[in-house]
Amino acid sequence: MARQAKKSTAKGRKPARKSARKPTRKVGGVRPFHWLLGWALRIVLVVALLFTGLVALNAVVNPAGGVYMLRERLRLGEIDRQWVDLQDVAPVVARSVVAAEDANFCTHWGFDMSAIRLAIADGGRRGGSTLTQQVAKNLYLWHGRSYVRKAAEAVITPMIEGFWSKRRIVEVYLNIAEFDEGVFGIEAASHHYFGVTPAKLTDVQAARLAAILPSPQSRSASQPGEYVRRQSARIRDGAATIARDGRAACFED
Repeated sequence: MARQAKKSTAKGRKPARKSARKPTRKVGGVRPFHWLLGWALRIVLVVALLFTGLVALNAVVNPAGGVYMLRERLRLGEIDRQWVDLQDVAPVVARSVVAAEDANFCTHWGFDMSAIRLAIADGGRRGGSTLTQQVAKNLYLWHGRSYVRKAAEAVITPMIEGFWSKRRIVEVYLNIAEFDEGVFGIEAASHHYFGVTPAKLTDVQAARLAAILPSPQSRSASQPGEYVRRQSARIRDGAATIARDGRAACFED
């Protein structure tokens, strides 16, 4: 009787409905999403390899300029900029720039975590970017505060540190930094403000040039205001300090 009851129950059941969902259409035997994803990954990989090659190449080949420099050239019609090797620049210039912008340059790998923490604690009013980050931004990226640019900078910065020497980072920085509207690099800045070559710059002149870097279009190294005078005095002391304590050793001969 139990068996008959089970049979009758089984007979009374309706067969389960099959899903009405249609199978994903395929293009040439491959789903479109997978096809697009595969090509997107290939494109990203190619771009990443090309960009890595460019960064590696710039370790020995002088870059023509940067994205921001190109934009200013298009806006102004022309810019003043000539490349100069670091060996032809007074050593105090590199020390002054490092003291002003990135005193722990020789001890970090591209990101100064203590400076970043201070910048966050100060509500973002204090800059936390290292020289390497500034090179990544000025040479390969665009100016701005977008998350996309910051993410790209975070990827490029360790690449630069990996392929370039510390001395090379300082050299490129000095050759792409903006010192006045349309004036880029230490060679152009030396003639623009003081009428001398970079090799002839004094410690006072070097400190003043470093002091105007955060806002070069609103400050002058040859006609310094009170802020630039005070800042350049601190930079002179800082440059002497990092020379004494060894924090300049990584970029000096």
